Amino acid sequence: MTERTRGDLCPGVFRPWPADDGALVRLRLPGGHLSRSTLLSLVAVAEEHGDGQVHLTKRANLQLRALPSSGPDLLPEVVEAIRGTGLLPHPAHELVRNVMASPLTGLVGGRADLRPVVAELDARICATPSLASLPGRFLFVLDDGRGDLAARSTDLGLVALSPSEVQLRIGSSAWGPVVPVSEAAARLNGLARAFQQVRGRGDDAAWHVDELPVALPSQDPDPRALVSSAPPPPGEVVQGVVHVPIDGGVLDRKLSLTLPEELVVTPWKSLIGLTPRR
Repeated sequence: MTERTRGDLCPGVFRPWPADDGALVRLRLPGGHLSRSTLLSLVAVAEEHGDGQVHLTKRANLQLRALPSSGPDLLPEVVEAIRGTGLLPHPAHELVRNVMASPLTGLVGGRADLRPVVAELDARICATPSLASLPGRFLFVLDDGRGDLAARSTDLGLVALSPSEVQLRIGSSAWGPVVPVSEAAARLNGLARAFQQVRGRGDDAAWHVDELPVALPSQDPDPRALVSSAPPPPGEVVQGVVHVPIDGGVLDRKLSLTLPEELVVTPWKSLIGLTPRR
């Protein structure tokens, strides 16, 4: 179906990437939500076993570098240390929990609070055995109607049209139906299962919806779905919500200790922090 000669090798705890400085692993954070306490636990893993730093990615995930391995696998004590942070709740599905959402959704702005949709979609993915073999690069992108993620390439996703309606995205350019927000997670999970059935089975199987060999049926986008906005500027967004740029997308213990307890990792290699209201 494609010209590839190998399967997807996007890294995870059980499939580390052999970089020059040691094994690299990626930890998925559906919706980007993370506590400072958990972040500090991961920093401790990096200090003991890796380069001492936690790296942010453009998919709002976390990476550890320079980890020790034996052959293609991390050392068992490193896996257990990562598991102890609580960031490996669904080992069989660790590579496929790629759900990105507007970082400020439910906090300020936007048309709908997509946090419940993210949680339900993640739960449905992890409860569907066949989706454990989705490509590690397969991405869900959920924009809450503010437009900060609407231009992102995606495999499946949605744009909120109102507090109660969303329009589905199928690939980076096709549009699906307008559905109630309460049905969105189930619809996206069903579309992911359909992709699994048609993407192929060999090393040349499609990694993305856009790579499928047939044109996908597409509806016209609702005018409300055609939105675009820039990331929030650094600093206080509203009282109690701050956008914190992270130089080079790299966190160490000293920096992490200065952060608020409630965090959201963004796809801009920065953090949203929730600070106590004055």
